[in-house]
Amino acid sequence: MKFIEVKNVVFAYDAAEEGEEPKTVLKDISFEIEKGSFVALLGHNGSGKSTLAKMFNGILEPESGDIVVNGLNTKEESTILDVRKSVGLVLQNPDNQLVASIVEEDVAFGPENLGIPPEQIRQRVDSALKSVDMYEFRAHAPHKLSGGQKQRVAIAGIIAMEPECIVLDEPTAMLDPQGRKEVMDTVIKLNREKKITIILITHYMDEAVQADRVIVLDDGRIIRDGAPKKVFSEVEFLKCHSLDVPQATELAYRLSSSGMKIEGTPLNETECISAVIKALS
Repeated sequence: MKFIEVKNVVFAYDAAEEGEEPKTVLKDISFEIEKGSFVALLGHNGSGKSTLAKMFNGILEPESGDIVVNGLNTKEESTILDVRKSVGLVLQNPDNQLVASIVEEDVAFGPENLGIPPEQIRQRVDSALKSVDMYEFRAHAPHKLSGGQKQRVAIAGIIAMEPECIVLDEPTAMLDPQGRKEVMDTVIKLNREKKITIILITHYMDEAVQADRVIVLDDGRIIRDGAPKKVFSEVEFLKCHSLDVPQATELAYRLSSSGMKIEGTPLNETECISAVIKALS
């Protein structure tokens, strides 16, 4: 079932200075995202990923073309609130999304703005914090939490609004490895257990391999779209477009280039070890 439809979308930012041409960052792109899926959006800086993320919940509108969320066009002012109820956006820096001095008050902020009755807000806050394993920190001050914990609280604030889809724009970029693991474990849990549609924008290829589908953008256009194993099998193509591949895939690629017969496209340590053992046997 289609949840998001991107139809021939074009978008350009106004010229930074007088006399300059507007910068077109999305160039007639089209694709669909299925309800309950987990999609990773990849591309180097300036490829259009973050612009697209802001379009999914109507922060930005296409210059031409349409984005339809759950049957609602994001250009329609009369239904934009329903679009934003359906699609929550988590940004790179959690400090930019934390607004209260107590964790549970911060998580309650979104539902309060939606006009949810107080008794329902209490239930939503508790449920959201439990879903990201932060319930025991509900009375803590957000600024005293680690980076990973802050990001999980930011995600809880979105969950409390009960969206059907969460868009995460490089949510782990400012975190250490432990913080990245905490956030990714939370994202995977929300997708698999609660069936929330996930759109993850990331520079970490080892995060992208955990998605069902990978879409690669370059210069405002889609250059690859498919399952992680299919997309990351094209190592040289991705490198030509200034993109990395997962560490296990990179190692297998180098071993293969040196003459070892590695079969398939290993995406993680386990698959890489198995491929190497097979090649040596």
